[in-house]
Amino acid sequence: MSRANISFLLKFSLLFIFLILTKVTLYSQTGVIKGRVYNEKNNEPMPFVNIIISGTTIGSTSDFDGNFIFKGLEPGNVKLEASFVGFERVLTEEIRVTNARNANIDIGMREEQFQLEEVVIEASPFQEREESPLSLRRISASEIDANPGSNRDISRAIQALPGVAFTPAFRNDVIIRGGGPNENSFFIDGVEIPNINHFATQGSGGGPVGIINVDFIREVEMYSSAFPANRGDALSSVFEFRQIRGCDERLNYRATLGASDLALTIDGPISDNTTMIFSARRSYLQFLFALLELPFLPTYNSFQFKTDTKLDEVTDLTFIGIGAIDQFNLNLDANDTDLQRYILDYLPVNEQWNYSLGGVYRTFRNDGFDRIIISRNMLRNFSYKYEDNDENNPRTFDYESDEIENKIRYERVTEVGEYRLMYGAGGEYARYLNNTYRQVFFNNEISEVSYNSSLDIFKYSAFSQISRRFIDSRLSLSLGIRTDANSYSSIMANPLDQLSPRISSSYNLTDQTSINSSVGRYYQLPPYTTMGFRDEDGLLINKNNNLSYISSDHYILGISHFPARLSKISIEGFYKTYDNYPFSLSDSVPIGAKPVDFGAFGDEEVSSISTGRAFGGELLYREQRFEGLNVILSYTFVRSEFKDIRNNDYIPSSWDNRHIINLTATQELPNNWDVGFKWRFSGGAPYTPYDLELSSQRDAWDIKRQGYLDYNNFNAERLPLYHQLDLRVDKKYFFNNYSLMLYVDIQNVYNFQQELAPFLIRETDELGNPLPAETINGEEVYSLKKLENKAGNILPSIGIMIEF
Repeated sequence: MSRANISFLLKFSLLFIFLILTKVTLYSQTGVIKGRVYNEKNNEPMPFVNIIISGTTIGSTSDFDGNFIFKGLEPGNVKLEASFVGFERVLTEEIRVTNARNANIDIGMREEQFQLEEVVIEASPFQEREESPLSLRRISASEIDANPGSNRDISRAIQALPGVAFTPAFRNDVIIRGGGPNENSFFIDGVEIPNINHFATQGSGGGPVGIINVDFIREVEMYSSAFPANRGDALSSVFEFRQIRGCDERLNYRATLGASDLALTIDGPISDNTTMIFSARRSYLQFLFALLELPFLPTYNSFQFKTDTKLDEVTDLTFIGIGAIDQFNLNLDANDTDLQRYILDYLPVNEQWNYSLGGVYRTFRNDGFDRIIISRNMLRNFSYKYEDNDENNPRTFDYESDEIENKIRYERVTEVGEYRLMYGAGGEYARYLNNTYRQVFFNNEISEVSYNSSLDIFKYSAFSQISRRFIDSRLSLSLGIRTDANSYSSIMANPLDQLSPRISSSYNLTDQTSINSSVGRYYQLPPYTTMGFRDEDGLLINKNNNLSYISSDHYILGISHFPARLSKISIEGFYKTYDNYPFSLSDSVPIGAKPVDFGAFGDEEVSSISTGRAFGGELLYREQRFEGLNVILSYTFVRSEFKDIRNNDYIPSSWDNRHIINLTATQELPNNWDVGFKWRFSGGAPYTPYDLELSSQRDAWDIKRQGYLDYNNFNAERLPLYHQLDLRVDKKYFFNNYSLMLYVDIQNVYNFQQELAPFLIRETDELGNPLPAETINGEEVYSLKKLENKAGNILPSIGIMIEF
């Protein structure tokens, strides 16, 4: 980014700050919260429940149908506390109160297993579950919305959670406890979605911008271990995104001008028993990138919707949908610098679209509920490159691929005496299509990789988990088991080979301190790009190489301490082992240890022979809304390594950052002001140097237009440490018929320049033209030079939201 463009953005942001500081005459406006309290076991309404606004004396009581209402509330973020004799106290997630729309919330309450005389257990925002008493983190919609440096992007906001690494590059990879970005699973209201980012890397994940609209989100939960048995196909984390319900009284609108896109959200009733919420977004990044003279011009579009229907008193039906259309053009006019010419020379055009649709049917019985989830998701990924970026020339690279999944899952949650039981099963039909052409340089000669692949796979799973509290609820135990299998090969077809047991325990040493542990084995299917790869004879070569499920064993031990109701301090140690990880036969390294770029990942010949480990510890301090202060402070030490089968030593993976510090703090101020900052620190990641001799060969360079990595010195170099400070200021106005929310966000305030792995480019003459090849010892070679690669600029942005 040029200094002139940075100066322009800074001046624009300062002008915007001046405008929001200008005095505005406001009307006296108040908001409404409506809701229902029910027994979470059987959905029966609970009358006469006491509900208060947390931290105040403002209260209400539910009626015979469990309904309650608060009127005349000052706009802002609040939590509700619900209490009733014989039931555990509940503290809800934060609820956003505005004058423009009524907030709706359902509060489920759980019966106490042990009646404790003369003991009052306060509700806490950090309540733990028997299934996952540790390694479970929550972040509310308001925390995401106001997260400094995130610009209301959920994919960036979750990087503030403990154990989550971050990269200075233009990506939202979710890297948790030393695991790769393809080791995570994502669920929205119980419906699995394969990816949460625009321009995702097929076979891995990541991407520059998140797809999920924060206006939909009620709360996000992240499991970094101790996964519930009904959640599979994950090695590092499981994310649960819970969405709000639409308003049941009238249509509401919210228009947003963000840092990179425009969005419109609509919610309201469809009928007497159905509500909906819908949004659409379109980016204007292509205009910003053209202004900044970047050599690529991306455009993303997304949609999201949810409907909730109450079929009768015990049955409800939810439909959700989310999708994206990502388009991409090269900016051939941006070719003045070495970096611009290098990017234009090698970068292919990448375009993709995807969607996920799902329905959740839930019906309650006297002792629990049944849930059926049916969903379909699809990804279509295009990538191509013309020689010299001239469409009159042939394509040197051409890739088109589809991933289609159709899923059904049944879950039953019930209580048998003092035991809580969950069990179910799932089935899936998946289809993978791939049409690939590319030239490669291998064994000192040019060859072509060209294949068409069509793959049909049937998958199935079964799971069960039983939990109970003992010793007056001081001890909780949970035992779960899961199995997965599919029709890809005989290696993967036996469910007994993928048995996944897990056990969690928690013991309260005092009312404020508990010791927690978890041990489990988890399995994940290799990416479709790897499963569907074919050799020159059209054979599924990785199937013949006995490709199998990847497994990971987790051993977790931690202590949690609650010095106050809204405070938490925890320490966790973790040790994870990996087995049957795909090993690249061309590069002789585990593919999970390799760096990830845009496009596709994993489409190569492999064998399931790699092993690895990740271990370390986490320290977390959390403060939630103590006098308006919200703090997340975490330190993570992590080592991520794979075993080098050539010498039996461990080598660092690309996610071996070692030291990660996250500090996020926001403060509510009078008159609807909010301020916050986020400071992040990360140790340098390993990287692999270039093989200069191979890269300089003319035939090798002309095919790839990039340097070749020296895998004999895999991850032998390490980048310097990285740190960044982000600031954010929010101001809210509440007028007679609408609300106006404004923010200024400044990323990398002190303009830290992060040194990344250098680029390798051809030497040029004084006019910028590449020098021709020279003949040395009978071989034609190019003269190459390294180009400095740095990331990080001051990046100010503004946001405007209008709700009416």
